[in-house]
Order: sequence, then C-alpha cells, then structure tokens
Amino acid sequence: MPPHKKSFRALACTASTLALAVTAGIANASAAPADAKAGKTVTSGWNNWSCKPSAAHSQPVVLMHGTFGNSWDNWLVLAPYLVKRGYCVYSLDYGQKAGVPLVNGLGPIEKSAQQLSAFVDKVRKSTGAEKVDLVGHSQGGGPLPRYYLNFLDGAAKVGKLVGIAPDNHGTTVSGMSRLVDTVPGARKVFFLTLPGVEDQLVGSEFLKKLNSKPDTVPGVEYTVISTKYDEIATPYTSQFLSGPDVRNVVFQDLCKLDISEHAAIGTIDRVAFHEVANALDPAHATPTTCKSAVS
Repeated sequence: MPPHKKSFRALACTASTLALAVTAGIANASAAPADAKAGKTVTSGWNNWSCKPSAAHSQPVVLMHGTFGNSWDNWLVLAPYLVKRGYCVYSLDYGQKAGVPLVNGLGPIEKSAQQLSAFVDKVRKSTGAEKVDLVGHSQGGGPLPRYYLNFLDGAAKVGKLVGIAPDNHGTTVSGMSRLVDTVPGARKVFFLTLPGVEDQLVGSEFLKKLNSKPDTVPGVEYTVISTKYDEIATPYTSQFLSGPDVRNVVFQDLCKLDISEHAAIGTIDRVAFHEVANALDPAHATPTTCKSAVS
C-alpha cells in the first residue's frame, strides 16, 4: 500500500477509535423509554415555562448535557429528581451539527457558550429570577459553562456551577488522545468534523484560551463531583478546580461501593444526584452516603 494511503488509513482509524471511545463514555448510559428513543421530548415537569421559583429555591436550575447527549436523554433521572424537590428546572440543546439528529455537543464550544448565554437569559426572563444555577455533565459541567462565565459576562447571572465529571483542564480519554497527535493532520480532522470533541482534548487551542484565566470567577460557588472510575475525563484529578468558593468532591469518598464511571455518574446515579442537591442548597444539605441511592 502506498505510504500516503497508509497514513490516511491510520488517521481514519485513530479518529474513529477516539470518537467511539468518547461516544461510549459520554452518551447516556441509561435505557431511555421507547417514546424518548423515538425523539419525543420527555420532560416530566421540567422545561415548564410557566414555573415560578419558590422562596426556598429562588434560582432556577439550568441543565447542560454532555458531548453526544441532548437536552432530555442526559436528564431523565436528575431533572425529575430536582423538580420533585421544588426547583424550576430547564435544559437546553447546544452544539448541534447539521444533519446529525439528537446527538449534540459537537460544535465549537465557544459557539455553544453563546447558546447557553441566550438560554440563561430566556430562563431569567421567564422566571423573573436575577440569577440561575448551572448543573452540567462532562463538557456541559466544565469547559462550556466556564467559558460562558469567563468570556461572555455570565458571572453576574449565575449563583452556582455544579459540574459532574467535568473535563475542566482537558482530557486524555484514557490515553486515546495521544493517538491523535501521533498521526499528522489528525487534530485538524477532528476540529473540522467534531470541533466540540477536539476542543476538549488536552492541548487544544480552546483549552489554552479557557485556562489562560483563573479557574473561577468571583461571586459564583463551584462544586465538582468526580469519580475515580472515570475513563473519559482523564485523569479524573484534572477535573478539579482551584480558587475561592470551590468544593471538589471525589465520589468514592461518599460511597466507596459505588463504581459509577463517566456516563453513569451524570445520567443515572442517585447518590451523585443527592450531592448535586446538597450543592444547590447547602443550608439544608444532608450527608451523602450509599443509602442516598434510595432517598
């Protein structure tokens, strides 16, 4: 086989392998109901634009899905969980790619952050709330909202940011990202085809810009919830933030028996969601333990 064809095949193989790895880890790990799989928006009480925040929970919650997710499949458990606790809850789709239905978070994160900015303004206008709280999974819990807070003047509109397995400082995808850099032109291919994915890889130009500023902005309270078994946002310690008003939580310190990995912790794990509720309402927090799965 001619050398140029071998290089192309290697590039294609590397791109496909990494895309599959990211898809497998970030896409929803839970089985959605049949009508959800058919594309019907299942809200179970969230995205209720007539909702008015209560005095107990005065700040609406905006949920941001992970890469290869969407506004409902990532939140089939957490959204109703928070609604039941009295929150006005909203979720958005971002980073859509033309011709790719249901699978989002693929576009450049800088543009996705503009979508988040517009959505936050819509929620604030609908609810009359001065600020919202942000809860996100993976891309939606780290680089996306942090760009919004740092570069799009979002800090004045946000009270708390809770990131579930957020790849705040870039990911190696368990070493898979190194394969990209061994193939000439692979980074460019990723940027042209899946810019939202390439933006999250260690060494991307997006991450250089994002992390040129401090991890946090004044006035926002940050919580990072990480699992030691994360195979996508790796190493898991790179998820942690530094600065004032930051709480980094290692999931297994709360429940040693829970082995949820990247997808499960953000989509179906009620122990993790109990800690999300604590982060949103620290004044009424209760200990998160393995028993929280049935609370």
